[in-house]
Amino acid sequence: MTVRRTTTALVLASALATGACAGVGSKGNDSGGSSGSSAGGKPSGSLNIMGFGGEDEVAQARITAFQQAYPQVKVTHNKGDFDAQQFLTALSSGNPPDLVYMDRNLIGTYAAKGVVEPLTDCVKQQSIDTSQYRPAAMRSVTYKNTVYGIPEFYVVQVNLIDAKSLQQAGVDPSAIQTKDWGALEKTATQLYKHSGNKIQRVGYDPKLPDSFPLWALINGAQLVKEDGSPNLDDPKAVEALDYGVKLVKDQGGWTSFKAFRDSFDIFGDTNPLTKGTITAFPMENWYVNVLRDSIPAGLKLAATQITDRSGNPVSTLGGSTWAIPKGARNPTAACAWMKTMTSTETWMKAADARIAKVQKDKSFFTGLFTANTKADEQIRDKYLKPAPQPGFDQAIKAFYDTLDKATALNPSPAGAEIDAAWKSAVARALGGQPAQQALGQAQKEAQAAFDKASRG
Repeated sequence: MTVRRTTTALVLASALATGACAGVGSKGNDSGGSSGSSAGGKPSGSLNIMGFGGEDEVAQARITAFQQAYPQVKVTHNKGDFDAQQFLTALSSGNPPDLVYMDRNLIGTYAAKGVVEPLTDCVKQQSIDTSQYRPAAMRSVTYKNTVYGIPEFYVVQVNLIDAKSLQQAGVDPSAIQTKDWGALEKTATQLYKHSGNKIQRVGYDPKLPDSFPLWALINGAQLVKEDGSPNLDDPKAVEALDYGVKLVKDQGGWTSFKAFRDSFDIFGDTNPLTKGTITAFPMENWYVNVLRDSIPAGLKLAATQITDRSGNPVSTLGGSTWAIPKGARNPTAACAWMKTMTSTETWMKAADARIAKVQKDKSFFTGLFTANTKADEQIRDKYLKPAPQPGFDQAIKAFYDTLDKATALNPSPAGAEIDAAWKSAVARALGGQPAQQALGQAQKEAQAAFDKASRG
């Protein structure tokens, strides 16, 4: 239940190793070098983009803005999400794209392997004001004090709640909180419904395995240290995993819980919050757009901010980035594209397009969350109006209030391997392995990968 899934970290790690052995980036630079040496000048020619579907009105408005600014550039892009194996294959064969669109948590790994270009000269020559982007987003695309990507969307989490089920159970929405873990466990089990071994309703879904970094953060642990090394067996991370696993165990156990959750139509009118099959879970800001269409089906929404155990708002941070591959043939156009697509002016055009779509659908605007602080503020001030349900206003406000509280995993040369290690550990813990043992094994695997990547 995330915005994008580019590929598994295991596939990425394997592809990187294969690409590195094959001499990634040693060919295909016929236009005279990397973005560092040729990002200036007037963009022209072809611009080949990988990983960017660009099919909705927000993307189309921004594509149009670029084409109007640079009509001499012919843009081609595929319809699918970023695929690590396809990307590394293109690089090693000497036919890289000019630009890639990927999850920001991949940047550290790619930068360390030398398969994406530093953007120092691009930023200078295109006069890209990096201060317009949220600091946490810039941190996630910066490796060893060098910028390797330009951030785009900004994904944070709050607790989204089925207020109708809460009301029927006599539970106040404020009980859905992450400060007091004992109280949350009590609330979850109170709301949990089952008939024999058959789950009818989950009280609170901790959303494991994907949300494990969030639970570690809530408990005061960062899974990746500032130097990029893994911190998976931090006692606070172990405690967080123990707690999440217990929440699942209290609500039917992993086998039944996962099967029940996998049966959901997460994007339709029978989504769990509308149908009443999950009362609450941590969820990303994009999901409010999905839920908006479920109001006629009987959805009644509520929301609370996620906090750490001292009551301070927290969230993990996700989102996408643009990056220029090693050996790109048209880095000049790629750099101009990155600047145009993420500028305040272009985001306002995207918001105009979204509002036109909202008005056509006789719906309402739920916000547009980007890595550009100024754009977000202008869009909110100009377009955000009261929603038909106060619960949607509550959710939208909670997301906006969380934007500058969010924390990204630190960039790491072994980011893909660390990601794979903790996901495997969480899966083992959900299957019955003690959390300490699962994360201890994961730490050894991730540390070995980090040591190898640091040497290379």
